[in-house]
Amino acid sequence: MTAPGQHREPEQIHGAHDTYDKGEVASIGALVADISTDLSTLMRQEVALAKAEAKQSAAQAGRGAGLLGGAALAGWFVLLWLSVALWWALGAVMDRGWAAVVVAAIWAVVAAVLAMMGRSQMQKVRGLPYTVETAKQVPDALKGNEEPA
Repeated sequence: MTAPGQHREPEQIHGAHDTYDKGEVASIGALVADISTDLSTLMRQEVALAKAEAKQSAAQAGRGAGLLGGAALAGWFVLLWLSVALWWALGAVMDRGWAAVVVAAIWAVVAAVLAMMGRSQMQKVRGLPYTVETAKQVPDALKGNEEPA
């Protein structure tokens, strides 16, 4: 409290654009401009954060994909040489031509089973259902017509 005749500096309230004295009535236009600027700043910051996280995740995913690719190549060579060994072993008990057909038939069965399993898994993919649903709710939320989930 101040004594009569003493002057006290007004308390300051800081907004995005201007500084308002406590108790000062700002125009609606100034308040809307402040809100608009604050929302714009918030959105820019969120996008920047998302970009930074995506960049870091992409780099990690790239390294992981490279390592998995190398493992797949090594595995392919293992299967190739095991197939040659099987062909050679079967060639000891039957004609080498028929041994090659047997090895090829085994790989055809493996390929068919893997293809059916992969197709079954791909049919279960549903995309981004929750993201699509929440994105549809954004316009109503901005209008104030949001229904509770």
